[in-house]
Amino acid sequence: MEIATVGAGCFWGVEAAFRRTAGVVSTRVGYLGGTLADPTYEDVCTGTTGHAEVVEVVFDPARVDYRALLEVFWSSHDPTTADRQGPDVGTQYRSAIFTHSDAQLAAASESKAARQTSGHHRRPIVTQIAPATTFYSAEEYHQQYLEKRGISNCHLP
Repeated sequence: MEIATVGAGCFWGVEAAFRRTAGVVSTRVGYLGGTLADPTYEDVCTGTTGHAEVVEVVFDPARVDYRALLEVFWSSHDPTTADRQGPDVGTQYRSAIFTHSDAQLAAASESKAARQTSGHHRRPIVTQIAPATTFYSAEEYHQQYLEKRGISNCHLP
């Protein structure tokens, strides 16, 4: 098994997209990329901890390729808006790919460059690519939030 970790705005909808992906074994939502140890949701919402809301994806590389997971990431949010997704504003909602190996770093960089030149976006992609640091699991009520409520997505009309 391998791990992929991404931030694409509010983690609820992004987690749901990955949970529907064949080859994904499990997901957890949480916080990564900041300076405060053991942050809470309330801490991260202040925008002062440096953490992003992220989804940690455990996947079977024999069943799904990391590059395919990157496509789920790109299609789950707008990577051209800095520190914002829809009504959610703040650094905790930034677009980010946190890599766990040199191979993931190379794949993420190539994928970002290809996406930028693909014509999918009129504005520059602002997605941060950085090595993964300590992942802090979000509170239990955030895990599989949409599934627990019988909601398929949280996108606004």
